[in-house]
Order: sequence, then structure tokens, then C-alpha cells
Amino acid sequence: MRILSIILLALSLWSCTKTIENPITNVDDLGLIPKPQSVILEKGAFEFSKTTKFVFKNEAHPNIQVLVDEIGMSNELSTEDNSEGNIEFITLDTDSLHSSAYFIDIAPNKISIKSKSNEGFFYALQTLRQMWPDTLLVSESYILPAIKIYDYPTFEWRGSHLDVGRHFYDKDFILKYIDLLAKHKMNTFHWHLTEDQGWRIEIKKYPKLTQISSQRKETIVKKNFDPYIGDGKPYGGFYTQEDIKEVVAYAQERFITVVPEIEMPGHSLAALAAYPELSCNGKELEVGTYWGVYEDVYCAGNDSVFTFLENVMDEVMELFPSKYIHIGGDESPKARWKVCDKCQARIKEEGLKDEHELQSYFITRMEKYLVSKGRNIIGWDEILEGGLAPQATVMSWRGEAGGIEAAKQHHNVIMSPNSPCYFDHYQSEDIDSEPFAIGGFTNLEAVYNYNPIPKELPEEFHKYILGSQANVWTEYMPTSNQVEYMAYPRLCALSEVVWTADKDRDFENFEFRLERHKARLKTWKVTFRNNN
Repeated sequence: MRILSIILLALSLWSCTKTIENPITNVDDLGLIPKPQSVILEKGAFEFSKTTKFVFKNEAHPNIQVLVDEIGMSNELSTEDNSEGNIEFITLDTDSLHSSAYFIDIAPNKISIKSKSNEGFFYALQTLRQMWPDTLLVSESYILPAIKIYDYPTFEWRGSHLDVGRHFYDKDFILKYIDLLAKHKMNTFHWHLTEDQGWRIEIKKYPKLTQISSQRKETIVKKNFDPYIGDGKPYGGFYTQEDIKEVVAYAQERFITVVPEIEMPGHSLAALAAYPELSCNGKELEVGTYWGVYEDVYCAGNDSVFTFLENVMDEVMELFPSKYIHIGGDESPKARWKVCDKCQARIKEEGLKDEHELQSYFITRMEKYLVSKGRNIIGWDEILEGGLAPQATVMSWRGEAGGIEAAKQHHNVIMSPNSPCYFDHYQSEDIDSEPFAIGGFTNLEAVYNYNPIPKELPEEFHKYILGSQANVWTEYMPTSNQVEYMAYPRLCALSEVVWTADKDRDFENFEFRLERHKARLKTWKVTFRNNN
């Protein structure tokens, strides 16, 4: 009897210590995107089940509930000391690590996740989440490979823009768009909320902006400028302030900053349709129905324009806690200013040289107001014309020249050149095989091979390049499915551009991992282009 007991005890001990074989032999088989900075495959594997607990140590309270809910697991959150068989979170007290850095150590007996911040924990969980099998929701348990990962982002600004002025997308899609950015470790959502063709944000002090400016009588059919042909269908939509609060809170849970863009002085026809007294000639105007640039802009010589915009910004700042407010500044014609008595008087009073310096005056005046409220402005690279506002950040879109010039002037820069960062371009040179688009050609490889640090920029100015973002202009994207198709998988490529060190990037390797990642995109119900 004693011998049998010894044998049973030995078998029990053996079963508790046996090592599960690692299910992979190559880390690239995991298809992690963006690629972590360091990944080392170990022996063995960890078995995750519904009894696995999330254990917090050192008073760490990372925001993991979002992840737990999404993967459909009802795992217990615990502060117990025993981490065996569980996933432990350990807060690191150190100044030497990047604030978003994280460590993952998957061992046969437990998983350890370490970071100095909740943001780092969240990114670690996004990496861990990419290891979940597609069949998770019907699985009682699954195997995670033993692995060590050390990871951190290369760039501070990792973003995507979305234009909702040309076409409007409902709140649920905006939430999905943000969620997909978070899954790819992007941290900025640039929300382009006002345009010639539609004003999309509720401003309670100016109700006509939603009553009039958010609606257009019709939309141009394709690119028929001559002659103009409209579809005859009224079009509109806007986000209430409650909608915006929900979007901002949702993004904050996923460590994404929402940066609003309120266009000025150009791309303002929709606002002028509601308040024509803010234009140079005061004539009745209509919300834009065709794409392109309109000559009617805010009057730079009219103080009531600045009162209007400051009041708008007051409500915008209440809704968006972001450090930055984007004020546009692009494609603003000067024709109206050249024949406007008020604008010409302003030029004379301020000792300005021309209308370009008048635009600089306009932008600087708005910057001064926003800085007084603790915010900073971002503008498209046209704000360089006539002189940069003192603390402005430049978003370089007409190539890289504007960004290089701004960096040399010691201004922060976000690189988003139209090639390769404009995702409204065709993805194939065979345009008949693709959805109708504005033009241009930017394939996946061009996006992936981009480096936000220009070769021409001396190293001493590299620190001013905050990062990069995709710009998704939606003149020819009437549906949310088409937005996704134009964005993915190009956004997957850009996520690696801004996260992974340039020296560690290789397009063929990315393509290999992307094939595995596409299964996740399908699971996440993303419409994406399936040809590279």
C-alpha cells in the first residue's frame, strides 16, 4: 500500500511539473503587428484557461477590463500573492524606461507583465491579445508559447486622421475606427470635424452650425466639375456633444488622444453658409456640394470672426482634453482678402507685407488665445507661409519640405506627406480594379518603407519629428466599409513604421506576418484589401 502511494505521489508531481511543448518554432509565425523591438523564443508553453487569474502586484491597476471583456473571458482579477498559473502585473519604479515600454515573460508556470505605466500594460495586453487563437470564444483553454518580449514605441505621435466633413460616419463606426487603432498600438486619432461640405460638431452657442452647416443640398457625382452634375440628394449629419464625450472617453480607455480639427481661415464655407457676416463680402452662401477649394474664407479683418472662433474653441476645449488643437490653415485662397477693405486695413494697421503675412497674423492670433487656455496648435504646412506662429506644430503634407523647414526652426513636426501617407490614393496602378478614388498611387510597400525622419534633415533636428500619421480624406468614400478598405492593411504597415525601429523593419518579413494578421482583421470584422 505504501509503495502504491509513493507511485501515485510521484505521478502527481510529474504531472504538475511536465512541460508543454512550445507550439511554434519561429516568432514570426505569431504574426505580431507592429513588430516588437525584441522577441526571444523560449522552451515550453503556458496553458491559459478560464481559471487563470489576472494578478496585480505593487498596487498596479492597469486598464485591462477592456481586453478581458473583448476576449470574452470571465477571468478573475486578483491581488493575491500567488502568481503560479496566473498572469501577474508588476509595476516598475524606474526612470530609465520609456513610459510606454513593457516586458512580457511567458513561462510554463506563469506569465509576467511588467511596465512603469498603465499605458505600457495596455500595449503588452494588445501583444498578448494577438496570440489568442481565433477559436477562443469556444475554447476552454489554449496554449501560449514561452517567449520573452521587450517593447516600446519609436515615435511619440502614432496616428490616423479621418475626414468626416466630406462624408459623415456614425458614432459606432468612429468607435470601431478608434478600437482598430488601439489594436495596432496607435495613440492619436485626428478627427477632421469641419469642412466646406459639412460642419460635424455641435456648438451650443451657435445652433445654426448644426441646423444649416451640417447639411448640404446634394453631392457632386464623381469628378464632373465641367459641367457640374449633382446627385440631387440632401446629405448631412453631425455629432452631438454627448456623442463626442462618449468617443473621447472610449479613446482614453484605449490610451488614444483625440485631436479635433476646426478648419480656419479656409475650408470654412459650411460655417459661412450659416453666418455669412463672417465672410469678406457678407453675401448669402451655401454649404459646398462639390470637392475642391472655395474662395470664400473667414474675413481676417473682422474682429467678430475671432470672437466667433474663440467661442467655438471654448466649447471644443471643454470636449477635448488633448494638448493639441488642430486649426487647419491649409489651402486658404487670398482672393477675397485682396479686395476686402477690412482685410486690407488690417494689413496696414499691423504693418504686414501681404496676404500671406495676414494669414500668419490670423493663425498667430488664434494660437495666442489657445495658448492662454493651456493648449497648443497644429496646422498644415501652409502655416509656414508668412511666418510660423511661435509655438505651432507643423503637420507636413505637401511632401517633407515644410516639415524639414519647421524642424530647422525648432518647431515640432508630424510627418504625413501625401505620398505615402494619404490613404485616399489608389492601392493599385490598375485603377479599374479598385474603388473610385481621388487619384495617386500608394501601395503597401511604399507605406511600409517610409521613414518619418527625412534623410536631408541633420541629426540635431531629429528630436523635433514627433512621428507620423495616415490621412484619410473621404471625398470618394461614401461608406464606412470603403474607409476600412482604403485604410487597411496600409494602416497595419504604418503602425510598424511608427512603432518599430527602422533598422529592424523588413518588408518581406512584414508580408509574412501580415498574412497571419489578416485572420485577425477578419475576426475583427474589418473590410480590407486582400492583395498587396
